[in-house]
Amino acid sequence: MAAITNLNVFLGSQHIGTITLLPSDKSIFSFTEEYIADSNRLTLSQSYKDLYGGITTDRDVIQTRLEPFFSNLLPEGHLREYLSARAGVKDVREFYLMWILGQDLPGDVTILPADGEDWPPIANKSLSKKEIEAHHRQIMRFSLAGVQLKFSALEKSQGGLTIPAKGTGGSWIVKLPSVKWHGVPENEYSMMEFARRMGMDVPEVKLISIDDIGGMPQGIGDMSGDALAVKRFDRTEDGGHIHIEDFAQVFGLYPERKYKRGNYRNIAEVIWGEIDTEALIEYVKRLVFNALIGNSDMHMKNWSLIYPDGRNAALAPAYDFLSTIPYINDTDMALNLYRGGPRRFDELTLDSFISFAAKAKLPETIVINTVKETINQFHDLWTDVQNDLPIESRVAQAVEEHLKTIPMAQ
Repeated sequence: MAAITNLNVFLGSQHIGTITLLPSDKSIFSFTEEYIADSNRLTLSQSYKDLYGGITTDRDVIQTRLEPFFSNLLPEGHLREYLSARAGVKDVREFYLMWILGQDLPGDVTILPADGEDWPPIANKSLSKKEIEAHHRQIMRFSLAGVQLKFSALEKSQGGLTIPAKGTGGSWIVKLPSVKWHGVPENEYSMMEFARRMGMDVPEVKLISIDDIGGMPQGIGDMSGDALAVKRFDRTEDGGHIHIEDFAQVFGLYPERKYKRGNYRNIAEVIWGEIDTEALIEYVKRLVFNALIGNSDMHMKNWSLIYPDGRNAALAPAYDFLSTIPYINDTDMALNLYRGGPRRFDELTLDSFISFAAKAKLPETIVINTVKETINQFHDLWTDVQNDLPIESRVAQAVEEHLKTIPMAQ
C-alpha cells in the first residue's frame, strides 16, 4: 500500500486546504478548518459555494485525476505530454503533475508538497540530482494552463523579454508562433487591438521577434518571426498575484468538457448574478465581437472571473480573441447561445438574442442595444483597422465573407 502524501493548497499566503493522495492513485481535496470557519474568507471558486453563499465541504474521492478546479490549472494536450515526458510522470496522474507545476499557477493559487520535497518520488529515478534540477527548471517555464505552447516572461530593459530560469514570477505570457498556420500571433494581436478600440477591457499586447526573447527553452524546435506577448492580468506591477478562475472551473467541468457542457447563457447568468450591469454589457460586446470575427474557439476556458479584492468577482480582461475561420472551416461557435439555441454563426439574429436575454432573465433592452451598438461600431472601425493593424489579406477576406453569412450583421 502506497504511503499517503499531501499537497498543501495556498490562496495568497493563506493555507486553505490539502490534496491528499490515497492508495490506488486516488486523491481527495479538503479545506482547512480555519478557512471553513472564516466568514470573510477569500474566494477560491464559485464552484465551492453552496446555495446560501457558504462553502461546500463534502468532497468526492477522485481516481487518478484531481478535482476539476485543480485539473484546469494544469496544461493540456501536447504541452502536458511534453512536460510529463520530461518529468518521467504519466500525463494522466495529475497529483504528481501538480506536485511539479504548483509553484507558478494561474491566479493566486500555489500548491506545494507538504513534506518539502520538490520532486515526486515516482519521477524518473535514473536521473542524477543535478539532472532533476535542470529538468525542473525547464518544466517550470511551461507551467501555464492551456494547450498552446506558452510560458511566463519578464520584460527586459532593452524592450525584449526574457524567460526566468525557473519560470516563476513572469509578468508576461509569451505565445509562440504556430508551426501549422502562418500569422497566428499577428491575427490575435490585431483582434485584441480591434477589441480595445471598441472599448473592451483588453490587457496590453505586443508582437515581439523570437530573436528578442532571451532564455528560450531547448527542445521546442526552430522558430522564426514574431511571438505574441500578453501582459498578465493576474499579476501586479510589483510581482503580486491576483486570483482568477475560468468558467470551466466556475462550473466544475474538466478541461475536455469545455466545448461540450454549458452555453453562453450560463456564463451570462453568473456574470449578471455575481457582478453588475457593466460586466454584462462587456460580456455581450465580447460575445458579439467574436461572432463577427469568426472566432469558433470561445469555449468555457476562454472566459474568466477575476477577484481584485480576493473575495468579490469581476469579469476578467479579454483574452484569446482570434479569427479562427482563416485556418479552420468552421461554421459553429464553441458553445450554443443557450440550451437548444443557435450554435451556427449564420443562425445569429436579433431575435435569438431576445430569447437569450429572456432565458437568462437579463434586461432585454440592455442586451439588444449592446448587440446593435457593437455591430454598428464593428462596421464603423473595420476598414480603419485593416489599414492600421497587421491583418493579413486572407484573414480580412475570410472575415468579410463571414460577415455576409450572419443575419444580425447585415
